Amino acid sequence: MSRLHNFSAGPAALPLSVLEQARDELVDFKGVGASLMELSHRGPEYTAVDAEARERLGRLLGLGDAFEVLFLQGGASGQFVQVPQNFLSPESTADYLCTGTWSKKAIAEARLFGNVHIAYSSEASRFDRVPQDSEIELSANPRYLHFTSNNTIFGTQYRREPASNGIPLVCDASSDFLSRPIDIERYGLIYAGAQKNAGPSGVTIVIIRKDFLALAKDSGIPAYHMYKNHAGTLYNTPPVFPVYLLNLVLGWLEDQGGVAAIEKVNEAKAGRLYAEIDKDDFYRCPAQVDSRSRMNVVFRLADEALEKRFINEAEAAGLSGLKGHRSAGGCRASIYNACPEASVDALIAFMRDFRAKNG
Repeated sequence: MSRLHNFSAGPAALPLSVLEQARDELVDFKGVGASLMELSHRGPEYTAVDAEARERLGRLLGLGDAFEVLFLQGGASGQFVQVPQNFLSPESTADYLCTGTWSKKAIAEARLFGNVHIAYSSEASRFDRVPQDSEIELSANPRYLHFTSNNTIFGTQYRREPASNGIPLVCDASSDFLSRPIDIERYGLIYAGAQKNAGPSGVTIVIIRKDFLALAKDSGIPAYHMYKNHAGTLYNTPPVFPVYLLNLVLGWLEDQGGVAAIEKVNEAKAGRLYAEIDKDDFYRCPAQVDSRSRMNVVFRLADEALEKRFINEAEAAGLSGLKGHRSAGGCRASIYNACPEASVDALIAFMRDFRAKNG
């Protein structure tokens, strides 16, 4: 079988070894005579998978005993609602950093539940960068500071956590989760749709520091939406197959050496690709250099007709998913953890050939 070079922004490429193991276990899970998807989510087979996934996340991120790990549904969009629903009220304020489309969506939902202070926005420059710490203007007493760590549409990313003056960070980490180490103690809550770096679509990973969870509401909102009802329990039927695949991806990541090791691979992939873009002005990257994403490399060509030709010819050459987001246009190569270095090298070779023919 010939596999595509997959640059999709999500759902994204999964490690081949993970797909092969899932294929082999799909009908008969570990010799029990049934698929895991046919067994009770409260039975020993699934609960062991669920527990192992939580343990692996704990090891990869250094969570210790201070955090709860939840496997929910609804993607990041669901968390845009659930976070303020649990932590905001009309009498309180949360600070948000606005660095792209998904930040704007999170802000709009938060305003339904309480006051929102925009501590920084790059909208005026078409979201071409993330802030310097000196540009962040916090409100007087925010419940949390929310940021989107990587912006898939505009190709920007925080190199480290933003300054928050001790305020708990809440992060939409959907598109760079597990791609690099983080300063976990600074976070009150991290959420991520799994379908970029951690697994398939269908499960949302939510990690909450226990002392921050204690501040969440325990009444006045729907029971399913209360974080406290999910902590330490299987409150409802979990997304069994996505959690199963998540667990396999986490095992694969441990085998690669963990997040510190995969960060080096991601740096190398992105570095080679940006170097090719920066050779001349045939390709150009709209994101400012110090804000460029290592996950989503966004670039433009001279005009839309040339971009369309590039995307179509790349697709014909087995390079899939390079069309930019519909709201931004251009081209985008998403090079998440499971995107092999060979795929990046194949893209670079194609870009050189395309430049030679069309430059």
